[in-house]
Amino acid sequence: MIVLAPYWVSYPEIVQLCGATAVTVACGADSGFKLTADALATAITPRTRWLILNSPSNPTGAVYSREDLQALAEALLAHPQVLVLSDDIYEHLIFDGLEFFTLAQVEPRLRERVLTMNGVSKAYAMTGWRIGFGTGPGWLIEAMEKLQGQQTSGACTISQHAALAALTGPQDFIAQSRVAFQRRRGAVVELLNQAPGLHCQIPQGAFYAFASCEGLRGKTTAAGQRLASDEDVVNALLDEAGVATVHGSAFGLGPYIRIAYALDDASLQRACEAIQQFCRTLSD
Repeated sequence: MIVLAPYWVSYPEIVQLCGATAVTVACGADSGFKLTADALATAITPRTRWLILNSPSNPTGAVYSREDLQALAEALLAHPQVLVLSDDIYEHLIFDGLEFFTLAQVEPRLRERVLTMNGVSKAYAMTGWRIGFGTGPGWLIEAMEKLQGQQTSGACTISQHAALAALTGPQDFIAQSRVAFQRRRGAVVELLNQAPGLHCQIPQGAFYAFASCEGLRGKTTAAGQRLASDEDVVNALLDEAGVATVHGSAFGLGPYIRIAYALDDASLQRACEAIQQFCRTLSD
């Protein structure tokens, strides 16, 4: 199963739990943290059965355009044994006037090979309700129902009705939330890029900034901690600056730190200023 790095931390473990082997393909900053058609074609072997595709991405905020997806579709059409899990959970959190596209929409010839997943956790802020949903080929959905029926017996009725109300009720608040997230994104990226040793590309979606901390490695904190890795950086940020971040290596690609900007503006300002101060006090 092909897993793209950076990935959501659970992906490789889910693959392993299912008895499969996760084959990681690094998608770095030079490609906008996105998979290219050439890289996909190189990664596919006769043993490949699945590709996991997440757009907008957690942790990078990368968004696949129609052209990006069409190029991937052409590569996939040459390998009929490969199915695709399209994780669209951040569908509505996309910025700068960009339009959301998903693989089965872009290439109808792949519809019988694509499992499209979504839910109410992100755009509707209903994380605790634990409701997700998917669409795909009938044989696969039937198998999923059998498995879930034995594992959890399905989602509770209250959560299902709450999700139905969210999906069928007024949707105007999503646009308002998107405006707020885009404002916070701009502020966070600007402040992070003012911190010595950090560099952050502008994410196109989701609500995460994925900043390179390569410039911090090898430095020493005010408390005397040597920063040898991005994990050292996030631990020192927590201990010495009181800011919680996640190291990029946890998502399969370092040296980066992930900052979530799903907070109020004042808290984000304080956190980014604390990160700036932390970086300024580092010594060689």
